[in-house]
Amino acid sequence: MATVRPDLLYQDQIDGGKHWSFTLRRGTILRLIDREGGANVGMLFYNPANLLERYNAPDTLKCQHTFKLTAGHCLYSDMGRVFCSIVEDTAGWHDTVCGNSTKSLVAERWGRRSYQEYRNDWTQNGHDSFLVEAAKYGLGRRDLAANVNWFSKVRTEQDGTLVFDPEGARAGAHVDLRFDMDTLVLFHTCPHPMNPAAEYPRKPVSYELRRGDPAAEDDPCRTSRPENGRGFANNHLYHLCG
Repeated sequence: MATVRPDLLYQDQIDGGKHWSFTLRRGTILRLIDREGGANVGMLFYNPANLLERYNAPDTLKCQHTFKLTAGHCLYSDMGRVFCSIVEDTAGWHDTVCGNSTKSLVAERWGRRSYQEYRNDWTQNGHDSFLVEAAKYGLGRRDLAANVNWFSKVRTEQDGTLVFDPEGARAGAHVDLRFDMDTLVLFHTCPHPMNPAAEYPRKPVSYELRRGDPAAEDDPCRTSRPENGRGFANNHLYHLCG
């Protein structure tokens, strides 16, 4: 008999090399699952009530004294508020400095395959995928920001060289994002720009939407850094005055 999960609101799977978007309400938990290993999920965040407010990668990293994202970290807007918090993570390392694949990069590395010729097997790229989703909400090229790459591990050598770890994304790994304010989410499953795979990687990702509880005063994401406490205070004021 299947287990009944009263907190589960929705679940689905998106194939590799695709894109999607939705608005997640405050209190929702989004679980991303790397089904086969080797997945990449590029993601951007916006405030649906004010689309000028969007994800800020530099502030997210510097205020938490980190280069990678994992459990206990918060993802900040450029207004100093917390879009979402990483409340559970079995992958352990997610990139937010390397950006997106582009049309020219994909063509050079894996060949150009157009939709007209290959239909659903065409080789999409992260940059254009974001533009397609952004256009649905009146956003364009100038509205794109540095994005998160979930499940992709990129480390730095002593000389500052960035190194992509192909073994960093493991089959079955998942990451749970608790949304601490209403958030427009754009995402794609196109390959990471540093992925060295010989063939265009089409790695499926499952996602689940669940009911969650707001961050308590002793929540690890709130208490992991003093700056995070101030971020949640900014959220409180925003919702108090909203």
